[in-house]
Amino acid sequence: MTIKDAAEEWEIRGTETPFRGKKTSVRTDEVVMPDGSVVRRDYQVHPGSVAVLALDEEDRVLVLRQYRHPVRQKLWEIPAGLLDVPGENPLHAAQRELFEEAHVKAGDWRVLADVYTTPGGCDEAVRIFLARDLAEAEGERFEVEHEEADMELARVPVAELVRGVLAGELHNNCLVVGALSLVAARNGEGLDALRPALAPWPARPFEV
Repeated sequence: MTIKDAAEEWEIRGTETPFRGKKTSVRTDEVVMPDGSVVRRDYQVHPGSVAVLALDEEDRVLVLRQYRHPVRQKLWEIPAGLLDVPGENPLHAAQRELFEEAHVKAGDWRVLADVYTTPGGCDEAVRIFLARDLAEAEGERFEVEHEEADMELARVPVAELVRGVLAGELHNNCLVVGALSLVAARNGEGLDALRPALAPWPARPFEV
């Protein structure tokens, strides 16, 4: 048996958008169930995101610590951000986020994992990249604001991140998926066997 997610869309009898925010909105759909009944499903509509697990030559991952108001915690995370426009090339978005949040560039990019963060209540799709061959970026640093102005940067060994994940000390979705996917890839066919940086992404199609 092949385990693989498949696209499918059930009939929608009606839809409305009771809330529209700056980047996301909330939608209510009337969805027809297999038995013919119709139920309402509320979910957040999200433009999609990218995240970057940046790995240096000393086997350390570039991480940042940022306040996240909904969970009332400062979380250790990997660089990440929204796709700015529909159809944006996710690699370009990832390169932008790595520059803006860490002032770092990378010479080698691969796709580490594609995930839906909370598919029961949000349509957010995230592409997590592996970035290697790191170097300091040229030019002026990006001017940060709001929560990012209080951000801390660090480089942490992969083994320490995995320990923290399994100990319940690290909770950011992209960091958890990224760190464990990295270890799984190493124990499998190796990092060079990962998908290329411009691999198709059906959840958020883009033009190369």
